[in-house]
Amino acid sequence: MKRLLPIGIQDFPKLRESGFIYVDKTARIHELLTGSGQPFFLSRPRRFGKSLLCSTLGAIFEGRRELFGEIADRQGIPRMPALAINSLDWEWKKHPVIRLDLNAGDYSGEGMDALNSALSRQLKFEAERHELPLDDHDNANQFASLIQKVCDKVGERAVVIIDEYDKPLLETIDNPDLCSEMRKKLKAFYGVLKSSDAYLRFLFITGVTKFSKVSVFSDLNHLIDLTLDPRYADICGITQEEIEQNFQPEIAAALETSGKSREEYMGNLRTYYNGYRFSEKPLKVYNPFGLLKHFDSGGDFDSYWYETGTPTFLTKLVIDQKINIVNLNNLHVGHDEFRKYDVENMRAEPVLYQAGYLTIKDYDAESRFYTLDYPNEEVRSCFAKSLLDQYLQSSGETAGGLNVKLLQPLLKGDIEEAMNALRQLLAAIPYDIIEDTEKYYQTAIHLIFFMLGFTCRSEVRIAAGRIDTLVETRNFVYCFEFKLDKTADEALAQIDTKEYMLPWEGAGKKLFKVGVNFDSEKRNIGEWKYVSS
Repeated sequence: MKRLLPIGIQDFPKLRESGFIYVDKTARIHELLTGSGQPFFLSRPRRFGKSLLCSTLGAIFEGRRELFGEIADRQGIPRMPALAINSLDWEWKKHPVIRLDLNAGDYSGEGMDALNSALSRQLKFEAERHELPLDDHDNANQFASLIQKVCDKVGERAVVIIDEYDKPLLETIDNPDLCSEMRKKLKAFYGVLKSSDAYLRFLFITGVTKFSKVSVFSDLNHLIDLTLDPRYADICGITQEEIEQNFQPEIAAALETSGKSREEYMGNLRTYYNGYRFSEKPLKVYNPFGLLKHFDSGGDFDSYWYETGTPTFLTKLVIDQKINIVNLNNLHVGHDEFRKYDVENMRAEPVLYQAGYLTIKDYDAESRFYTLDYPNEEVRSCFAKSLLDQYLQSSGETAGGLNVKLLQPLLKGDIEEAMNALRQLLAAIPYDIIEDTEKYYQTAIHLIFFMLGFTCRSEVRIAAGRIDTLVETRNFVYCFEFKLDKTADEALAQIDTKEYMLPWEGAGKKLFKVGVNFDSEKRNIGEWKYVSS
């Protein structure tokens, strides 16, 4: 019998009562709740389990211990095991919980009306749930009054949990005036929490990004940011150990379908879905949504997380700030840069990290610099496609067209047909976005190859030098050297002089040395030549 996988399940009581699989995070949650300090803020990418964490916290503070103990069916047969926190020292006292979720709402389409409506709707729902009236018509005043009233009614301090606090800002980031207006509204609304501190037992806020303290959180300078805290690096996401402990039936089903060895399958799983790292601690986790969708499909490797939505402002940000796309897997970010950006100062690197398109590859404690990289193959290949769409803009080319024109010729070793296809594609790029640099053309070609699924590497370092672009297929190796306003012969000569192909000689593949010269006047490939062996 196929087990219930909690794909998209964000309600903890529903998850437990309906018999969905739950990767037990309650020991880590208990550590958070009993440690020193609060209130807390946590940033994680979308679809990473933030909402389920918020729901779990709500159930704990509501004293619903029955959800955390062993759950039996109607015949008394154990159906769901007890969770870690059930056996740990916890008060299980009932506190009034106010939970706000700003995920719903079309903020970009309806503007301030959408934000006002979302806040009013959330406050009205919470007031009715606690059987309390709402006073005033101002959302901030209603929020402050609701906090005080639930405390007076229950006789205990309140717990406030705010999920996806930044959704209105992220959806309007490409409309600075509207985004600024929403920011002012949210600043006043969240500012209520500072003045209500005496009524609060616990405060927890989540989002994808953390806008700087001079903005939305200027009044909440007492928030403890858990985003890069190594103690809670796995409070959201699934570790390799947790996969081995919780998903053996799903792994067995995938192995049966794939026909691969366990070692090969698990290696592919790690390559395609693992790799998110949220602290200096070298602990990596899987995105829960993509992993569960993979298991639910029976083991198909698809872009489940990425296809749930990629905001175009991110790819625009990369292009507008002239980030080196070829080396997007080797960006360096200082520790403070993760906390200094805002709507008017939106640096691409920390935003890409917090949104989940880049992750921490390395951390240097002395300089306090992080090196960023793609988390896994899903994000690497899909983000390349998004960048290519933005990079080429209105070229009119499609992935299907590229497949026919370029992919098939390279797989067959027909370099002439492939180069003609590249020339046609570059000719379709709008004139006003082309930069007269070798790097521009190299980047565009790299992304095209990468989008088609080739093993493509740019600026490949070997003992003798650095190869511009290297493409490998099952039967062929293509070594590209690019020049701007020079000659194809000069490019070929550099390949030979530096012996770029030496590491691949004797590998049993046909080798192509390809010299390409870009013509700045034509804004395209001027001439190209190749030598094969």
